[in-house]
Amino acid sequence: MRRSRRVKIVATLGPASGAPEMIERLFEAGVDVFRINMSHTSFDVVKKLHAAVRAAEARFGRPIGILADLQGPKFRIGDVAAGSAALNQGATFRFDTADSAGSAARVFLPHPQIFEAVEPGHTLLLDDGKIRMRVVSKTASRIDAAVVVGGAISSRKGISLPDTVLPIGPLTDKDKADLDYVLRLGVDWVALSFVQRGEDMRLARRLVGQGAALMAKIEKPAAIAELDAIIASSDSLMVARGDLGVEMPVERVPGLQKQIVSKSRAAGKPVVVATQMLESMINAPVPTRAEVSDVATAVFDGADAVMLSAESAVGKYPLEAIRTMDRIAVEAENDPNYSAILHATRTPPQATAADAIAAAAHTVADTLQLACIICYTATGSTALRVARERPGLPVIGLSPVVATGRKLALVWGVHCVLTSDPENQAAMVRKACRIAFEEGFAKAGEGVIITAGVPLGSPGTTNMVRIAHIDAQGNPVAEGV
Repeated sequence: MRRSRRVKIVATLGPASGAPEMIERLFEAGVDVFRINMSHTSFDVVKKLHAAVRAAEARFGRPIGILADLQGPKFRIGDVAAGSAALNQGATFRFDTADSAGSAARVFLPHPQIFEAVEPGHTLLLDDGKIRMRVVSKTASRIDAAVVVGGAISSRKGISLPDTVLPIGPLTDKDKADLDYVLRLGVDWVALSFVQRGEDMRLARRLVGQGAALMAKIEKPAAIAELDAIIASSDSLMVARGDLGVEMPVERVPGLQKQIVSKSRAAGKPVVVATQMLESMINAPVPTRAEVSDVATAVFDGADAVMLSAESAVGKYPLEAIRTMDRIAVEAENDPNYSAILHATRTPPQATAADAIAAAAHTVADTLQLACIICYTATGSTALRVARERPGLPVIGLSPVVATGRKLALVWGVHCVLTSDPENQAAMVRKACRIAFEEGFAKAGEGVIITAGVPLGSPGTTNMVRIAHIDAQGNPVAEGV
């Protein structure tokens, strides 16, 4: 199941894709990580999806990642009499704490945190930004706002506050219950919604421990302001362009996407570009030309993964969407300008031995025109450091830890093989050469470069490089330092 591309594909499971046989077909078509959206999935369904992915993993003999995406806080207005009411531009509208049916003049807002944090001049968005208001005044129980963009206000619609940093954490009681369940099941990644600051991720880490890797969804203006702190406290990031485009001017989203991808790459943290990538394929068997360019742009930017949401969860053509995304990625990576664009803003290695070795492995492999880079990695950190370099040749991650292989399924360019630690350095070289040969990454007469930590099996000790050439049986014929 060797992929012919380096960028990974994340696909959301749902009614259109949750059957075990469909999950297997989606993996064959190109999915590397399956996402479970906890906003719409009961525990019984989560358990069935988890079991189906693990069964596919056992059948194909390749690590498959599972991402549990937590819902996060959701803010909604109360009910409106008759279901909806028209709000005219220039009118004044009131949000209050009276739990009664709303009208064209007022509505119940059951969130005291909003009354506490909002200030005059702040923007309020309703119904995914279709209605826009500006706060004029507020008290502890009332917010008066001027309608800037009018429309029909409906019962239970969502409200967003792009200018307001709310005094809440990213995990609701529902999220905590969901988190406990998915950690006991054994998911590989947990994505947090509504992240506003680095402290949100540190709080989540205290709850998760080492049970899963943590992904921060960047979808709030406050998160952009705290981006460096969030990256430092996260294992991975997601550019959640849907909510980001609601809470910020849509014309800013492409630039922010590039900024988030660039900073994540520099930090060696995997980054996923998500939302509406092939949106038209929910109902059509082919994408628009603009969507094709959108996916290709994320590939050229060096994102670790691109993600499908409704396209694979509820769309009419989930398999076609995966195959289309796979073809776009392969074509982009084969473009003659791909390498130059990918490395236009190369980040120097950090001042650590492991980063220096990863950078050196990339340089040596290019200079000697080796077939691939092979990383022995217990925690995944060695493979992450090599992937950070975005080398122009395959990266094989060899790990004895199943959880590490599943985590690396999200990481750019890494083909992970589960294998036991070798007994000594000679066995290390033999095993690396044999696996590269058997997996089709190196042919007889070609050379490979191997990185590892000595003593073998010690996490976080990447300190060694070996070069070896392979004979017709897949064994090393020469090696050096």
